Amino acid sequence: MVDCVVKDWQGADVGTASLDLRVAKEESATHIVHRALVRQMANARQGTVSTKTRAEVSGGGRKPWRQKGTGRARAGSNRSPLWRGGGVIFGPKPRDYEQKMNRKERRLALRTAFQGRVDDLVVVQDFADKLPRPKTKDLVQALTGWGVEPESKVLLILAERSENIYLSARNIEKLRLISASNLNVFDLLAADRIVVTAPALEKIQEVYGA
Repeated sequence: MVDCVVKDWQGADVGTASLDLRVAKEESATHIVHRALVRQMANARQGTVSTKTRAEVSGGGRKPWRQKGTGRARAGSNRSPLWRGGGVIFGPKPRDYEQKMNRKERRLALRTAFQGRVDDLVVVQDFADKLPRPKTKDLVQALTGWGVEPESKVLLILAERSENIYLSARNIEKLRLISASNLNVFDLLAADRIVVTAPALEKIQEVYGA
């Protein structure tokens, strides 16, 4: 179990929140998190890239010149992969990059990744009422008060999406906003600092807790 300090809108300590997640064993933690990360990145690929073989390139039906007597190398088609405008040898074709991983393993990897970033975790009170209207400047000021450097990559996790927070955060270049239900390994590992609201932490604990 890990106790995290909860900060208010001004950055003052106002309490603590506990985080108790069942994580992978130390000797296998890196492996399972890596598998989950590779799976997520592979499943995000569209797999629509395609090239044409010599059979699919238009033209090339007539033999360019006779077989013998010209002094040139024999050629049967001007759409050969050796020719400019010809087909592609062993080029990419549309394919499915999806990788499978058991649900228990996925959840274990997610818990392990989240618990592993506890040193970079900042827990704050729900601040939706502090932004009655979208105001990027106020959110940046709050992040600074929470000890988050302006140039660092920040992952902001909310219990539920708030329109004013979303509109305030979208102009901050290196800030990514997600809800607790959309927690994923890639975002957890890519961020320098993770800011999570107390309700979102409770929701994560409730869904993924032991």
